[in-house]
Amino acid sequence: MTLWRLLRSKGRPRQVVVQLTNRCNARCAQCGMNVTRAIPRGDMDRETLDRVIDHCAACGVDALSLTGGEPLLAEATLLAGLERARAVGIRYTRTGTNGAVFVSRDGTDCPARIDRLGERLAACGLRNFWISLDSADPIIHETNRGLPGLVAELPRALSLLARHGIQATANLALNRFMGGSIPLGTNDPEAFYGQCVTALRNFFNFAVGLGFSMANCCYPMSDADRRDEQTAVYAATAAESRVTFSRIEKRMLFQALLDTAPTFRDRLRIFTPLNSAFALSQQYDDPPRPGRACLGGVSFFFVDRHGDAYPCGYRGNENLGPFWKLDPATLPQTPSCRACDWECFRDPSETLGPLADLTDGIGGLGRLLRSDRRQLRLWLADMGYLWACHAFDGRLPPDSRRLALFRRS
Repeated sequence: MTLWRLLRSKGRPRQVVVQLTNRCNARCAQCGMNVTRAIPRGDMDRETLDRVIDHCAACGVDALSLTGGEPLLAEATLLAGLERARAVGIRYTRTGTNGAVFVSRDGTDCPARIDRLGERLAACGLRNFWISLDSADPIIHETNRGLPGLVAELPRALSLLARHGIQATANLALNRFMGGSIPLGTNDPEAFYGQCVTALRNFFNFAVGLGFSMANCCYPMSDADRRDEQTAVYAATAAESRVTFSRIEKRMLFQALLDTAPTFRDRLRIFTPLNSAFALSQQYDDPPRPGRACLGGVSFFFVDRHGDAYPCGYRGNENLGPFWKLDPATLPQTPSCRACDWECFRDPSETLGPLADLTDGIGGLGRLLRSDRRQLRLWLADMGYLWACHAFDGRLPPDSRRLALFRRS
């Protein structure tokens, strides 16, 4: 999405995340949709998906994400949905996989299968495709997912997808084992910060070595530290220790991300905006300094596999009814929620906030000028990086000349 398009939309383009399926074929220890969990399973039917996508178009939705479970378990519906989204003018579409499709099974021709997948995704106009990667240690990732042999197949899979113009993103869910076999954890905050820096460096180097040209960090999705009565409708949450962090640990984790990501920005297009990492680190400071409220329920929405809309996947007690009956004119116009750290909503909320200020007259300009100076500088750097990465278009290879501008000496 261009800066001009963002400005014209007053900094608040609508984003909808649709849970296409909650079926899964992995045993991920940090996800509530683990294949071994006893929960009702199913897929969104084609008619429901069509109604959701058509209403997205009618509401001027800019970005549509089709998620799971494992989206490729509903491949026919997924591809049909991507085709329909393109036909109705939704330009920014995303989906991904846990990687099970890349592992040879039953003697089938794995490269041919991946090649066909890349061809079909490209033909549907898919813009961004993520692949989950939990650790810099292949054995830990494969054990966590229950997918032995996966990591060795990734370089070939990435190459095959790239033949069709699909530049896949390494999707890291921040966890205690992301840097390798030594888990993050100590009673010394500064030592914990150092561990996080090392772990993130290990992970980003690992992603580059595998052949990824983009990466994204999903923030911890734990149920263990909830202090409200909400139940997440997006059941990827878990109470596992590997994704549960104390407030001071979160402070150090987000600070480490803020300090480490810039050292890789010339080699790996990292979605994570620095202004958001800064805001979240300040949110867990003492005393807390909360950043911008989330646009969930204002211009961002989550739709479950039955077609019901929610402000986001975290606020599961707030069912807004069938998405196709949602009238944007009746919705809140001012964001207020800061209940979670989920990057798919919090990152764009922090990044789009200053753009909304710029288009909101004198009052908005005043708010922008009163904002934290360091965060404003980080936001300006993020805007430059957005340009260097061609707005993170997953159909384009990295532009080495632009990225070189972000090289750290």
